[in-house]
Amino acid sequence: MIIAIDGFSSTGKSTVAKRLAAALDFIYVDTGAMYRMVALTAVRNGLVKDGVLHESALLDLLPGLTLGFSRGEHGENLAVLNGEIVEADIRSMEINRIVSRVSSIPAVRRQLVAQQQRMGLGQSLVMDGRDIGTVVFPHAELKIFMTADADIRAGRRLEELRAKGDHLVSLQEVKSNLLQRDAEDQARLDSPLLKASDARELDNSHISPDEVFQTAWNWAKEKM
Repeated sequence: MIIAIDGFSSTGKSTVAKRLAAALDFIYVDTGAMYRMVALTAVRNGLVKDGVLHESALLDLLPGLTLGFSRGEHGENLAVLNGEIVEADIRSMEINRIVSRVSSIPAVRRQLVAQQQRMGLGQSLVMDGRDIGTVVFPHAELKIFMTADADIRAGRRLEELRAKGDHLVSLQEVKSNLLQRDAEDQARLDSPLLKASDARELDNSHISPDEVFQTAWNWAKEKM
């Protein structure tokens, strides 16, 4: 069984996806981590110099990459690159600086979509992202499209930034950034953010994380 969770930024996609996967004993696939693994490959092979990415050389390496996930001893999701657990490596600031550039390359997106589709062969999983229900798994048994009011999403993101020690950014700046990302995601020619025609919309503007999970859980149990 495949559960595809798409939606806008700061709508809690990853939070509910992880919790749902754990409750159902499904594999959770963090598509963002997959782009980070490609970025790690670029760094390890010296393809990033003075902030510039050597795209063509990275594309040459793509066919040899196997990206996957495993469950840790405490149930945590672990990123696996060519058989090596790299969960800690992909969360470094060095990777943070280059991952956006990597994820914007169309050839990288196509390669990762193919890998994501192979992950769905013979196992049940929950995957979240921007194009899961429309491009990666258009025939997923359950598709959820998450949304929330822009002001509420901005407030949530601001709280996250404050918790990480960033006290300079304003609420308006955060909201503008979210709206810009929404527009870019929806206008992108390669795998744009779209709500699949058969997706169930989950607006979590005014409900708690527990209520979001319960709704997703009920939908999953119906499909099962």
